[in-house]
Amino acid sequence: MKTAKLCLAALLAFSIFCLLGCAGLSKRDGASGTSGLLEPSTMLKFSDVPVPASFKLLAEDSYSFESSGVRVGVLKYRGKADPDQIVNFYKEQMPMYNWVFLNVVEYGDRLINFERENETCIISLLPKGNHVTITISLGPKSQTYKKANKPVK
Repeated sequence: MKTAKLCLAALLAFSIFCLLGCAGLSKRDGASGTSGLLEPSTMLKFSDVPVPASFKLLAEDSYSFESSGVRVGVLKYRGKADPDQIVNFYKEQMPMYNWVFLNVVEYGDRLINFERENETCIISLLPKGNHVTITISLGPKSQTYKKANKPVK
């Protein structure tokens, strides 16, 4: 009888330990603390270029200009998230704002390229320690050049 009570107490303690341990692990899945998916911020410098909600604008390192339909900007944000999650965030979110995904270059840092009719957007991710700096470069597309009929000599 004494052994049964001891086993029951040990089983109960182990169950509580597992429940608390598993609850703590789910918080580490993503920056938002839920499913590992990043949520877009509601405070945007450019209304059609999303930023993960947990990232803060580095105003002293950022620049933006908008006039007569022309927009130019280099916006820097810093926060905590897995770089792969951020790449997936932009691949999912940017098309919702009519941006066309061109490519992603991964070499430790990551570059994600998007375009639309007359603008380009390059998003670079620079992981450093447990933080990531996101740099959003937005500007007009370069003009298409006519091909010469004859080679220039």
